[in-house]
Amino acid sequence: MKQIPIKRAVERVPGGMMVVPLMLGAIIATLAPGTPKFFGSFTGALFTGALTILAVFYVCMGASIDFKATPYIIKKGGTLFAVKIGMGILAGVVLGRLLGEAPIDGGLFAGISTLAVVAAFNDTNGGLYMALMGQYGKPRDVGAYTIMSLESGPFLTMVTLGVAGLSAFPWQTLVGGILPLVVGMILGNLDRELRDFLAKAVPVMIPFFAFALGAGLDLTKVWQAGLLGVGLGVAVVVLTGIPLFFADRLTGGTGVAGVAAASTAGNAAAVPAIIAASNPVYTEAAKHATILVAAAVVVTAILVPLVTAWTARLVGAPADLPEEPAEAEAMAAPTEAKGA
Repeated sequence: MKQIPIKRAVERVPGGMMVVPLMLGAIIATLAPGTPKFFGSFTGALFTGALTILAVFYVCMGASIDFKATPYIIKKGGTLFAVKIGMGILAGVVLGRLLGEAPIDGGLFAGISTLAVVAAFNDTNGGLYMALMGQYGKPRDVGAYTIMSLESGPFLTMVTLGVAGLSAFPWQTLVGGILPLVVGMILGNLDRELRDFLAKAVPVMIPFFAFALGAGLDLTKVWQAGLLGVGLGVAVVVLTGIPLFFADRLTGGTGVAGVAAASTAGNAAAVPAIIAASNPVYTEAAKHATILVAAAVVVTAILVPLVTAWTARLVGAPADLPEEPAEAEAMAAPTEAKGA
């Protein structure tokens, strides 16, 4: 039987494994909103089970994070991680003072919110970063994502919103936001075979939770996210890329690794829904934020490779440095999983 390259076609779309199922779910929800209730059972669960699937996703992703890392990887990854999160906190503080928790409800910027911006800033597309560093960097630069992958999940977004002076989250919710990732990290580091077993499941779950997220969206509002989504993606590249460039140079790099980290991970689109489930005050903002962050995923996936290639030509390739044997082991496993 002749094969149809569905997977390959989806992967040609930037962030395709996240974006395509999300849009498919949104189309069904817009044109046939009664579908989940009509079919019920397992079919209905596919439309409504995003948070459950995400909980399993974060356990499996945590298992792929290796505690073992060389000093260079800790320094490089830790610096890029701190700068990326720091820019999210700065954006949260500034916008929190101006907007509070609610989105802008009218005009050119209708739908933009502190939640959307912080979620887009806080999480790096790991698959994209590692692919770019494989081309323009060294294995030790690729391994830096071992530390940066701690950005995954809603925990740091919750912390950022609290630091920004917006509605805080009870400690149980904060712990619950990071617990699946931590449990996965412990399991994966106690048993390498278990790490390999769980890590393989991460890319498989991405389209399923993306579809369920999309099933909660109304496409009649997507047009508002058009230019705003593009603007948010450009803002992520510019406003995080410049500080990351200089931070990378301060840690002995050329700046290329910093620019390669100036993106938004596909799974960041899931964060607004999780935040709203944890604190209903963000419910209205989350409706728009999911689409905006998904748009930022696509925009940054297109822009970051172009800007990284341009930066590499401008500043040159990283100097040839001897690699340490532990570095290859320290790299987080599934590249597709990290970028979603």
